[in-house]
Amino acid sequence: MLRLFDDALLDSFAQRALFAIPFGGAEFAECVTTARRIGDAYDEDAWHREWTATADRLFGVAEACAARGHRVSAREAFLRASTYYHVSYFPLFGGAPVDPRLAAAFGREAESFREAAARFDPPGEPVEIPYEGATLPGYFLRCADDDTGDAAGPPRPTLIATNGYDSTLHEMYYYLGVPALRRGYHCLLFDGPGQGRALIEQGLPGRPDWERVVGPVVDHLVTRPEVDPARIALMGWSLGGFLAPRAASGEPRLAACIADPGQFDLALGMKGLLAGFGVPPEEVTKFPEIAPAVLDRVWERALSDPGLAWRLRKRALWVHGVETFADYLRVLPG
Repeated sequence: MLRLFDDALLDSFAQRALFAIPFGGAEFAECVTTARRIGDAYDEDAWHREWTATADRLFGVAEACAARGHRVSAREAFLRASTYYHVSYFPLFGGAPVDPRLAAAFGREAESFREAAARFDPPGEPVEIPYEGATLPGYFLRCADDDTGDAAGPPRPTLIATNGYDSTLHEMYYYLGVPALRRGYHCLLFDGPGQGRALIEQGLPGRPDWERVVGPVVDHLVTRPEVDPARIALMGWSLGGFLAPRAASGEPRLAACIADPGQFDLALGMKGLLAGFGVPPEEVTKFPEIAPAVLDRVWERALSDPGLAWRLRKRALWVHGVETFADYLRVLPG
């Protein structure tokens, strides 16, 4: 695999931009030149500054194209700007209060995507899905007729796209939205609790009972004349590979469910990590009520690994709305 950074954690962040290239979410040269400006030292400030600079430049290009009536060029530049704003804030993950730089970058990511979606063919429709006294953000993407470019016609099958641990509906567009549209499906992208806007701006933590999240999404879809209510599928990627099957187990209106990858017991993986750190089997069997002294040693070792420190301390505790490793083990779905 091509590496842009020697640092494994930084490179994993940069790969998120590279993966979007086939779907119009990034360009190789823009990623390479941004990486060269950052250098190989782990520097959160430099990382955020340089990816933001690239995003700002593309946003300006998009605005100039739009002003000249160049709709396609504007759309493409807005999409790439959205990706680079998204990548800019990975090192800034963490709990409340949210880093103001992260919040600002997410706002720009959402703005860029909104401008791009307005120029889709047909345009992407932003939606607000009622959810437990609040709303969840989404986009309804219509599949155009291959011959006419028109979204009208008989009701079509529709894919609900469910996100993972550290993504947003804007990033999910490339990996689930574009493929669905190419195959004749409408697609609904949304951020649920613990994801995207719901986490960053609304402070809604993640939850395992995803059927209570997808239910309102299906409620919205079945009211739409473009949607065939008998052909609604749900697909989850990353952590969504756990959330989607859980939702399908309690939402009978779904005709199909795809998990990429299938994850049926997240606690099992954590038990493996504990065992790998030398926790005795008799202690692992007490999961999640591991002795505090044992957990302290595991946590200290985990934080010595930059990748684990980011995934557990910066990401997992924030997404699940907990403050300690012990609390995280208790809410980890199993």
